Amino acid sequence: MQAQRYQRGSLTIMKRKSQPDAWVFRYYAEEGGRRTYKKKIVGTVIEFPKRKDAEKAVMQLRVDVNEGAAFAPMNLEQLAAHYQRVELPQKAYSTAEGYKSYLALHIVPKWGKHSLSAIKSVEVENWLRNFKKVNGQPASPGTKTKIRNLMSALFSHAIRYGWASTNPITAVRTSAKRVRTPDILSPEEFQALLLELSQRERVMVMLDGSTGLRRGELFVLRWRDIDFQLMQANVTHSVWHNVEGDTKTEASRKPVPLHPLVIVELNQWKLATLYHSDDDYLFPSIAKNGSQPMQPDMILKRHIRPALERLGIKKRIGWHSFRHGLATMLRQKGVDLKTAQELLRHANSRITQDIYMQAVSEEKRVAQDLVFRGLLRGGSTQHPSAPSETV
Repeated sequence: MQAQRYQRGSLTIMKRKSQPDAWVFRYYAEEGGRRTYKKKIVGTVIEFPKRKDAEKAVMQLRVDVNEGAAFAPMNLEQLAAHYQRVELPQKAYSTAEGYKSYLALHIVPKWGKHSLSAIKSVEVENWLRNFKKVNGQPASPGTKTKIRNLMSALFSHAIRYGWASTNPITAVRTSAKRVRTPDILSPEEFQALLLELSQRERVMVMLDGSTGLRRGELFVLRWRDIDFQLMQANVTHSVWHNVEGDTKTEASRKPVPLHPLVIVELNQWKLATLYHSDDDYLFPSIAKNGSQPMQPDMILKRHIRPALERLGIKKRIGWHSFRHGLATMLRQKGVDLKTAQELLRHANSRITQDIYMQAVSEEKRVAQDLVFRGLLRGGSTQHPSAPSETV
């Protein structure tokens, strides 16, 4: 029996009188030895006003239709469909959804019709160099690097299945250097913020600022995850758009030590909250009767940023700012690289090292002060308060 060939199907608009026009995906199926043509409504033009929106929804339908099809991908779009079916289910939900978005909005529209052999390193690099987001704004270096890495993963997938012999994306150069240094709070600003917040938000910020938990890890914590005896939080899940899934990496699924002061605050919060059973979230949505965690962005918008504004702190602070602030403090205090990696639960030391290599403004000022004082005193760089060395 001949193996089913891979089919791309077609996407068209179906006119309707009493209802909004709809996007329709047409394909065929083998039934009883005969080819039967089928169609499936993807959604209305109100749900998907632009073709690219409907195409994004069709990508998963195309994967389902071709389940079990024996094929060698003729182009990058077919390779991306296979990659989504085989690889993405193994990744964390937030990561998988992010990859799907990059594929549907950027990679497939640009490179989907290209055969794998037709995609060249220099062409991809030039495209990324001038790459803009959907709204026309220049993309950040980080976004370009993520797209580059995803394209590289696609070709690695093709090599694994014997559909390609080389990975042209390996030679593509991008830079993940930040456009601007992220804002973090000084110790004094952090303390002032805690005093300005109500109990619930104060516990959130203390917990996040002392552990560096990612926002998805922080808000999905349940009381059973807090070990008051061992003074640690067991990080086992993450949440993204109200969908719980695995943590970002294997390294993320490690216990996080809790400071005694944080333990005290958590104990007090557990006594105050209506949701304090083992299965309850630490920070549940009251509107959802505790069935979902609170929305991180809502807390920022309604509580944390207004508090910062009242304090006159003109910094753009998000949840990742607390994680970055912890990493910066670890570096300033001279904590060794391996310990910092364990505390931040980075998958490898290179990520931690990149943070440690970022110059800290206060350290720059101290170093400059030492040198300049030396210049004024004729070359001696000895700090006035430091003891003189003896031979």
